[in-house]
Amino acid sequence: MTIAPPETQTVTRWKVACDGGEGALGHPRVWLTIPHDTGFVECPYCDKRFVIDREHAHDDH
Repeated sequence: MTIAPPETQTVTRWKVACDGGEGALGHPRVWLTIPHDTGFVECPYCDKRFVIDREHAHDDH
């Protein structure tokens, strides 16, 4: 059985930052790079999933 991530956000950048939100629920800011082969990455702190919108994605060069 697969457990769904707590939150999913669709993004247009291959590199994203996650700080867990505001207040006591936050965590240190981490930068995550979305792999091109999977199209998503999950935060190691809060398990938030960032999914790339391939049609509107920007290169982070």
